[in-house]
Amino acid sequence: MQFVAFERAKQGTGASRRLRITGRTPGIVFGGDAEPTNIELDHNALWHALKKEAFHASILDMELDGKVHKVLLRDVQYHPFKQLVLHIDFQRVDAKTRVHKKIPLHFINADESPAVKIDNCVISHAMTEIEVECLAMQLPEHIEVDLANIVKGQTIHARELTMPKNVKRVTHGRTNLTVVNAVPPKVEIVAAPVEVAPVDDKKGKKGGKK
Repeated sequence: MQFVAFERAKQGTGASRRLRITGRTPGIVFGGDAEPTNIELDHNALWHALKKEAFHASILDMELDGKVHKVLLRDVQYHPFKQLVLHIDFQRVDAKTRVHKKIPLHFINADESPAVKIDNCVISHAMTEIEVECLAMQLPEHIEVDLANIVKGQTIHARELTMPKNVKRVTHGRTNLTVVNAVPPKVEIVAAPVEVAPVDDKKGKKGGKK
């Protein structure tokens, strides 16, 4: 994906606030051999770009001052209740840059699995993204998780995921991370209705005609 940024001359809280009023978003790009550069972006274009998964988990082409730079999205600050991006950070990368990045998991073929087709299980996702380490140019946009063979009660762990070549999963020492479960459907137990014996009005009457 490609986007356009402009070098930002003025800095500080007041300057950033005035910039947002004009429909621009302040940001910074850092890393590589160059000094950190303050930038600004068109807010509407940025807002729509942030809705795309690839903008968060792939190498981007940033056009700045007539040159295209390879960058990776590193941080986004949102307003707590307005649809407003307050600030955004990018990292410059090249073929030698090693990166740690969380990327999305794409689950496929769940509806074709025995767990779903035969046993009507619910597929429960414990993770929707995974952190990886690799060279920046080898960063995958997503990791595919094929659920075609998952069966009732089965759990798939992070260590079982098929990773692209030269891409390493990062689990921070947690070797048994659950990715997905095939949860059996809940069986509702309906209690049988209790039959109440009819009351005989004749019984219980004291005395009678003499």
